[in-house]
Amino acid sequence: MKIREVATGLQFPEGPIAMRDGSVLLVEIARGTLSRVTPDGRIHVVADLGGGPNGAAIGPDGAVYVCNNGGFRWRTETDGTHRPAGQAEDYSGGRIERVDLATGRFERLYESVEGLALRGPNDIVFDAHGGFYFTDLGKFRRTEIDLGGVFYGRGDGSAARVIARPVITPNGIALSPDGNTLYYAETEGARVWAYDIAAPGQVRKDGWPSPNGARMVTASPGNHWQRFDSMAVDAFGNLCVATLMHGGISIVSPDGSMTSHVPLPDRFTTNICFGGRDLRTAYVTLSGSGRLIAIDDWPVPGLALNHEA
Repeated sequence: MKIREVATGLQFPEGPIAMRDGSVLLVEIARGTLSRVTPDGRIHVVADLGGGPNGAAIGPDGAVYVCNNGGFRWRTETDGTHRPAGQAEDYSGGRIERVDLATGRFERLYESVEGLALRGPNDIVFDAHGGFYFTDLGKFRRTEIDLGGVFYGRGDGSAARVIARPVITPNGIALSPDGNTLYYAETEGARVWAYDIAAPGQVRKDGWPSPNGARMVTASPGNHWQRFDSMAVDAFGNLCVATLMHGGISIVSPDGSMTSHVPLPDRFTTNICFGGRDLRTAYVTLSGSGRLIAIDDWPVPGLALNHEA
C-alpha cells in the first residue's frame, strides 16, 4: 500500500471525518480543537473546545458531534512519541458537544447519563434514526481508574440512556452495514465486542459469563502486544481497528474468524475513516507523531456512514 502524508504538526489527531470537498475534519486532543485539514495539508481551527475532544461524527443536521474526554496529561517519550498519560490536572469533565461548522459555535448536549457524570467520552457513531451510540473510556489517575460505559443519545440532546455500564476501557464504536449490530473495541484487553440491536438505543444481552452482556468477536489477534483504539467498518462489514503499540490497522471479519494487520509507522495509530472516490481512500491518524496520512486504493471500499457527506 502506498502511504500519502496529508498533514504534519497535528497535536494528537483523532476522530477523522472525510468531507465531500476533499478536506478532513478531525480533533486535536492535545490542542483542544476541532480542526479541518485541507487537501494541501493546511490546518484550520473550526472550534476551540478545550478539554480533550476525542471522537467526532456528522449528525443529521450537518453539525459535528464531539466526544470530549475532559483532558489528558501528556508525555513525550525519548523516540519523540507524544502520548496521553492520565487525567489532566485541569480536567474539565466529560461531555458530548455539538459544533456548528458554519460558525464554530458549540454547545454541551450531555454531561451525565442516568444520574452519573461522564468521565472520558471517546468515540461516537450515528444510526439511521438520528440518534448516536458513544463510548466513555473512563479516566486514569495515578492510583485509580474510573470505569466507563456504552451509551445512546438523542441528537437533539433531550435524552441519553445506558447500553452497558460499567465497562472496561470501551473505545472505538461502529455499526454493521445493515445497522443491526453494534460493535465496540476494548482498549486494554485488545478485544472487540458486539451487541445485536433490538431497537434504536436498545440491545439484546447475553447472560453470564459475559462481563457486559456482549459477545466477544476477537481477542488480541496475532498474539502481539497491542491495544485497540477507534475503528471503521468497510462495505463488506469487516472491522478496521486502529491498533496501538503494534501500530497499524487490524482487520477483523464480522464473526472474528479471520484477522489481518496493516502495519503503519506509529505506535499510536488511533483512528481510520474512508473517503474519496468510491470510499477507497483510508485516512488514518498517526497520533504519536502528529500526522494524518491517506492510503489510496484501499482493497475494500469503506462503509458509507449515516448522515456523513
